[in-house]
This record gives sequence, structure tokens and C-alpha cells, in this order.
Amino acid sequence: MSSIRRVVVTGIGAITPLGSTAPAYWEGLKNGVSGAAPITRFDATKFKTRFACEVKNYNATDYFERKQAPKMDLFTQFAVIASDEAIADAGLLEGVDKNRVGVIWGSGIGGLKSLQEECFQFERGDGTPRYSPFFIPRMIADSSSGNISIKNGFRGPNFVTTSACASSNDAIIAAFNNIRLGLADAIVTGGSEAAITESGVGGFNALKAMSERNDDPASASRPYDKDRDGFVLGEGSGALVLEEYEHAKARGAKIYCEIIGGGMSSDAYHITAPDPSGSGVVLVMQNALRDAGIRPEEVDYINTHGTSTPLGDGAEIKAIETVFGEHAAKLNISSTKSMTGHLLGGAGGIEAVASILAIQHGIVPPTINLHTPDPEINQNLNFTPNVAQQRTVNVAVSNTFGFGGHNTTVVFRKLTAD
Repeated sequence: MSSIRRVVVTGIGAITPLGSTAPAYWEGLKNGVSGAAPITRFDATKFKTRFACEVKNYNATDYFERKQAPKMDLFTQFAVIASDEAIADAGLLEGVDKNRVGVIWGSGIGGLKSLQEECFQFERGDGTPRYSPFFIPRMIADSSSGNISIKNGFRGPNFVTTSACASSNDAIIAAFNNIRLGLADAIVTGGSEAAITESGVGGFNALKAMSERNDDPASASRPYDKDRDGFVLGEGSGALVLEEYEHAKARGAKIYCEIIGGGMSSDAYHITAPDPSGSGVVLVMQNALRDAGIRPEEVDYINTHGTSTPLGDGAEIKAIETVFGEHAAKLNISSTKSMTGHLLGGAGGIEAVASILAIQHGIVPPTINLHTPDPEINQNLNFTPNVAQQRTVNVAVSNTFGFGGHNTTVVFRKLTAD
């Protein structure tokens, strides 16, 4: 349709367990570095899982004024940091109509740290319940998009998507749709999460969802490996600037790639467990490819959801085999969660950045810790085991799936001629 506009990526940013900028993150991915280590944010000795993928050496005063940081939960701080990098990378602050620039962000949990702290400490002094006036603004998920908008004066569409671990991809798809339908010229999008807290670790331990490989954290996240025992919790943020193609060209913006499609579906199966048949994942990838207007054979790389859980990994691979058929064996597949851990609602943000950089550099980041093939998973596929592989990547697909059966897939393509 002539009214549908092309959308490109003109800026990226990241703060992750592998590095606190997008280039540092990419170096960690290329080199197969694990971000997992013993937890430092609190005393985890009494928990079943005592490690996570934390952002290393983080100090809020490196990024914010002394009075500013306490007004924001850590997940919002991460959102602002990553978006600042993406906005600067895109050169988005000069020569644009800020009424036509929006912020659509994703977070599955929001201000868990702030919620926990206030609930633990609400009786102060004489025992009268007292709460910080910053409690609610810190806790609510939309404080992330709100703070990004306020800081930069962006007055276009502004909201947050919350769909568990699919949140960031839902935000990216919403941003894509707003731009291609003419509702904005550019949108800052992505996602963030900061759930490495007592309640976060304790809650996921209670679900028996996380690895308990405390003797060797660096090898704990092992998607597709026979000995995987659950995901590793991560934190951080990934940000993109999406922009209408002609708008980007007119201002001479650098263009990383084009976003050409997005798909959504529901498992309609269980509140936490994936449908073992993979039918919902089949549907979401088919929807994304149809929206992108491409055939399965055109895809080169899939950044999988690949959390390292016993059920989820197998269901996703079954779905890939169904959708891609014989071409599945020609794909590169990798789970960067093997290095970053699982950022929950922030996962899609950093994994979009990884997919975009794979297209730009012609390098597929590896799935590390894949040493003992799982006989229940087709090991004839190329999981990019342990070492990055050079490959021309024209089309990359990024999958994210969340509790509640939420499935989202985003499709990126190397920019083609007009």
C-alpha cells in the first residue's frame, strides 16, 4: 500500500552485563563472554540461586546528578542510559519536529526494587506507615518512557508495553506500526529490566525456573545443551531509534538496517509453561514473515528466545523446523541469553541490537556453553556453538516469548535500494 511507509534503524544503545555501551556489548557477544557471576546487589547466600548477570561496576552517579538518580528505579535508569546512547547515535535532537518523535518502551516487571524496598521499610520511626513520595513514580513501568520523553522533549506517542518477556518486542512492533502508519516520524523504543532483587530471585526460584549451578555460574546459561537446568537472570537495557526512511535520508542520518515486519500470537495454553507443541511460536513467526513480505528461505539468522529452560528451548526449535522446513539447516541460530542471561521484559531490546549488529558486521554471535547436545533437539541445525561465525546476514529474525503465552517476532533486513 502506498500509505505504508518504510522504517529504518538510525540509532542503537545498550547497557548490559557484557558492557555498558552498544560497542562494548557487541565485543562481549563476538567473543563469547559470559556475564554471569555471584550476585553483588544483596546477600544471596540463603537463596537456591546465588548468581546472576548483573551490569558490572554500575554507579548511578556516573550518569545522573546526585538528586536525580533516587527519583528513578534502576530499570528506568537503565532505560534512560541506553536511550541517551541511541538518541546521540542517531543525532535525533537537532533539526527534528519533536511533536513527531515518540517513546514506546517495554518492561515486564518495572520498578521491582522500589516496590520491595518500600514494602520492607514502610513503618518508619514511630511505626506509622510512611511511604516515599517517589515510590509510585519510581515503581510504575511507564516511568521509563516518561523520563525519556521529559528529558528530550519528545511529544509524540508515549507509552509502555508490558507482556512479560515479550515486552520489548511488543514495544518495537508498536513503534514500527506508529511510524509506518504516519503517526510519528521517529520513535525511541526498546526495553529495560532490573529484577535482580531478593523478591525477583526468590520468586523465580519458587517457580523452579532458574539455574542453580552455583559452582560454575559462567556455564549456567546453556541453551539447547542436554544439561541445562533453567535460565540465568539478567538486567540492563537495549534501545533503538526507529525512523521513517525518507525522514532519515532527508536529514542525512546513518542507517543501520530496515525493520520490515513484526508478528504477535498467543499460546493460549498455560500461564507460565510454553505449549510444548510450539504451535504459538509457529504462528508468530509465520505472522512476522507474512507482514515482512518475505519467504522463509530469505532469512539468514534467528536470534532465538533460547532461555536455557528444559521445555522452552525444544518447543522453539520444533517451531523453527516447522516454519523453515529444509531451510532450517541452512540458518544460523543462536541464543545470546547464553551470555547475557535473561533480561525478562528487556530481553528483546538487547537482542534487537544484537540482530542489527549481526547484519551490519556479518558476524553471528554464538550460543556459548553448548557442549553436550540434547538428543531431544535436532542437533543437525547450526546453533552457532561456542564461537561466533562469519556470515552475510541480509535478514535477521528476533524471537521473544513471555509468561502468559505472549509471543513476538521482529524481522530486520539489510537496507536495499529504493
